[in-house]
Amino acid sequence: MNRPMPRKPKSPKATRLMAIDAWIDSAFYEIGFKASEIWETFTIFFRRFRYTGWKRVFFELLGEGFTMGAAGSVVMLALAMPAFEETEGNWRAQDDYAVTFLDRQGNEIGQRGIIQRESIPVDEMPDHVIKAVLATEDRRFFEHYGIDFLGLLRAMSENMRANSVVQGGSSLTQQLAKNLFLSNERTIERKVKEAFLAIWLEMNLSKKEILQLYLDRAYMGGGTFGITAAADFYFGKSVKDLNLAEAAMLAGLFKAPAKYAPHVNLPAARARANVVLTNLVQGGFMTDGQVLQARLHPADIVDRGDRNTPDYFLDWAFEEVKRLTAKSGVRSMVARTTIDMNLQRATEESVEYNLRQHGKEYGVTEGAVVVMEVGGAVRAMVGGRDYGQSQFNRATKALRQTGSSFKPYVYAVAMEHGFTPDSIVSDGPITWGKWAPKNYARSYGGGMDLTTALVKSINTVPVRLAKDYLDIPPIKAMAEAMGVESTVSSHKTMVLGISGMTVLDQATGYSVFQNNGMAGLRHGITQVLTRSGDVLYDWDKDATPPKRVLSTTAVGYMNSMMVQVPERGTARRAALPTIRSAGKTGTTQSYRDAWYIGYTGNYLAAVWLGNDDFSVTRRMTGGSLPAMVWNRLMTYAHENVDLKPIPGIENPFVDATVIAKAEAKQKKQEDELGDIERRPVLSGSTTRALRAIADVFKNSSVIDAPPEPETLSAL
Repeated sequence: MNRPMPRKPKSPKATRLMAIDAWIDSAFYEIGFKASEIWETFTIFFRRFRYTGWKRVFFELLGEGFTMGAAGSVVMLALAMPAFEETEGNWRAQDDYAVTFLDRQGNEIGQRGIIQRESIPVDEMPDHVIKAVLATEDRRFFEHYGIDFLGLLRAMSENMRANSVVQGGSSLTQQLAKNLFLSNERTIERKVKEAFLAIWLEMNLSKKEILQLYLDRAYMGGGTFGITAAADFYFGKSVKDLNLAEAAMLAGLFKAPAKYAPHVNLPAARARANVVLTNLVQGGFMTDGQVLQARLHPADIVDRGDRNTPDYFLDWAFEEVKRLTAKSGVRSMVARTTIDMNLQRATEESVEYNLRQHGKEYGVTEGAVVVMEVGGAVRAMVGGRDYGQSQFNRATKALRQTGSSFKPYVYAVAMEHGFTPDSIVSDGPITWGKWAPKNYARSYGGGMDLTTALVKSINTVPVRLAKDYLDIPPIKAMAEAMGVESTVSSHKTMVLGISGMTVLDQATGYSVFQNNGMAGLRHGITQVLTRSGDVLYDWDKDATPPKRVLSTTAVGYMNSMMVQVPERGTARRAALPTIRSAGKTGTTQSYRDAWYIGYTGNYLAAVWLGNDDFSVTRRMTGGSLPAMVWNRLMTYAHENVDLKPIPGIENPFVDATVIAKAEAKQKKQEDELGDIERRPVLSGSTTRALRAIADVFKNSSVIDAPPEPETLSAL
């Protein structure tokens, strides 16, 4: 019989390990048991909130609302961050600069800065002035918190009833946010920022402070900013002394200062003032009896004569003056500018004329132009059709895709890398990664010289140049070296103009071709002086010296190609009678933007046409309406001037046979330009001689002393 072997007694170490294992098992069991008890208790508790029927629907919607609210809060925060970035800097401070601007002839053309500094506290303004503004701009100003939803609904209903925009829904705070931090560009992004900034202003300022800033910063027409400056300009008195009729007229200017400016259209201003008086009654601010005298005796204004200030140019020049004199510590000064008021009026007239005549046909509403003289002086600037309607400067701030007008930058690099106008490059299908650009006509011409490719605006040739011979970085570097300040894309599609540029950028870049390869010549300020006459800045002495970015050979090649664009290429409508010009058209995808940048040996003009909301036009190309705008203003610009040749082009005149064909067209254009003030009929050489004589007398220590004989002989 087998007996079991006796077990050996466990060691103390093994006993301890078994005890630890048992403790771990027990601990996990206890934790699991307690967790199940807690979960059961939690479940039983929340079973009390389980509803059926309409109660369940309510709580389900409430739960979804919390979820959507959390997600919405994240989205709103993401949208708010760009808006709050606009508040950086000392935005409360009034601009303490006071600058008087003179044109190239020394005539005063406007002021900036000082009219924002002369402020009268709201508490010291007459009660009827404040009521007139609130009754028209924001009746519920003291009741809402930045955004007036009731006012917005009322405006929408009124607009639907009238089938047009007759009321605006923006609160006074929203309008202030736009004036302080944003532009007038009509985009969804701007409206979102405006809403956030309005709430931010309400959180950081009192209602009185918001109203004060609004009254001090709004554009009021006639080149004036703020109700204090407007009262002085239109009525020759302080805002404290305004009567009800005058207050109503000023209150009517906030939304449309150009349309209702009394010095431009007094009947329209009085009609608008009558609307303000009606608003006072309807809003409960006054009674019919209180406004009766103002209706019977409308306001009269001070006669200021014909005051047509180049406001877009002045806004840009004001920023230039502040940049140039920032280290001087001086805040009150006089600036001599480069603007030619005759050419400025001709440029404004050309834009307005062509948009009135052909705007509906092409589905375009806005335009911008910069005109420069050889040497870089900015002679005219149009930043939009109506400064009173929109102070957003489309010439210096709007970034619009350039389309084919970017191609000269590509060809300029090619000329510097050994290509010539006669170099042959294949115009055939090309693929660059997943990108397969095509020509406008969807056809190909095989081997093609670069002149023909540029003149016909072929797409595949510059793409092939960039892909096979040049690469993107040198093209980007060339555009920047030529003066383009906007960010140039580094993507391969930049070859065909996807980068956004300003009109001023385009004029600056193309001016290198006009100035024989030299960059850095653009300027709008020739001199800045203190009120006592001390010179703070002088362009001839203090400006950064220009630098060469294109060789004379490359410039000659480029100009020899670009003169053929208006002669046999895409810009035939830009061809000037008797004068050879060079240039390039540009049209972006879906016809949203159209460009023509052209130049002679005397002047350069960059023209952009499009819509503020980026909507498409009716197949408008750069060779259509922009070329027509360019032609009209440049025809005027070249009257009675000494013609200069384009660098690399020996003869500035068109062939005699072409001149004969253009005579009829020239006469017609001269007749159309008859309402513009003509240039002086003296030739350029005679004008220079007369100015030299004037300088002799001006610099003479004795006014009646005759000039020295050698001076006269030099003249």
